[in-house]
Amino acid sequence: MPWTTKDNALNGEFKFADFTTAFAFMTEVAFAAESAGHHPDWSNVYNRVNIRLTTHDAGNTITDKDHALAAAITKIYGKYA
Repeated sequence: MPWTTKDNALNGEFKFADFTTAFAFMTEVAFAAESAGHHPDWSNVYNRVNIRLTTHDAGNTITDKDHALAAAITKIYGKYA
């Protein structure tokens, strides 16, 4: 599982073959996040995507929303890994 817990957030680092694949992954995650109404803090450098999930309106802590989106992201990552 690519997720770790640090500073009241779920943190994931995802690696891909190249930038295009990383970007395709981010596009799918964007649609999943929008559908869930829960948006990640994230960054991308070439073939790496770092994602941080926390629920701001719950006091910047980890909630079921974060776990649900992390599960969806993990499933999406499975297509590309």
